[in-house]
Amino acid sequence: MRAFLPDYELKIPANVGEALRLLNDKPGVWRPFAGGTDLMVLLEAGKLAHKRFVSLWSLPELRGIEISDNHVTIGAMTTYSQIQQHDVLRAEFPLLGEAARLTGAIAIQNRGTLGGNIANASPAADSLPALLVYEAELELISSAGSRVVPYVGFHTGYKTTLMREDELIRAIRLPRATAGWRQHSRKVGTRKAQAISKVCISAMAKLDVATISDIRLAYGSVAPTPVRAWKTEAALKGRKLDSATIQTARTELLNELTPIDDIRSTADYRSRVAANLLEEFWGTLA
Repeated sequence: MRAFLPDYELKIPANVGEALRLLNDKPGVWRPFAGGTDLMVLLEAGKLAHKRFVSLWSLPELRGIEISDNHVTIGAMTTYSQIQQHDVLRAEFPLLGEAARLTGAIAIQNRGTLGGNIANASPAADSLPALLVYEAELELISSAGSRVVPYVGFHTGYKTTLMREDELIRAIRLPRATAGWRQHSRKVGTRKAQAISKVCISAMAKLDVATISDIRLAYGSVAPTPVRAWKTEAALKGRKLDSATIQTARTELLNELTPIDDIRSTADYRSRVAANLLEEFWGTLA
């Protein structure tokens, strides 16, 4: 059953300041949206409960990719297609580009945005594990000013974040510190394309000959939020690339993750696949 369009109200602010004033004056009444790709699905299904929205699509202050010596700063309204096409992102942050490539069809990639993906806070979102291993930071803005927060810890629960109702994500900042890291990602879904993740992984490691000197592991669809596997990382650091180490890591990972049964998969399947994906990454290092 489709939603009844006259029940909804949409405002298109002329600039970011106007958008922030709307959010500040009536907290929770006006809800911002970016590309609207998830919103349109709910509208079509008649399940879009909220009625008043602020479109951020036409705000140039939230777009663009800036390069400095130490960081790449990605405007929140940057699309998946723009991420795939950017030379520096392709060279230094390939996991983010791979996630963008696997997110929906080309029409979704042309419309969907990185900031919207973050704010939507789905634990199955493809780009979020990549942001975790790249140790991204978010710039949040409101009428009162701005603040920068680590992306780790931004998600506080299923579909919830630490962002206030009067705030927007202005940009995502990535440290340019990927040199020397081996990078790997994998998405497991019902199909090879246009599928919601059953399990996805983003992983990075530094090697000292045949020893793991540092490692980062992040997963999607295995918990109420995207997660860094901190305990498993700790179990691997300083260890040799041998079969005993990976078996220890598999056990640690299975204890660390808390997947659920849902319409797309079972908790047991997700746990086993997550461990298999870790072992697959291990094989690429060896």
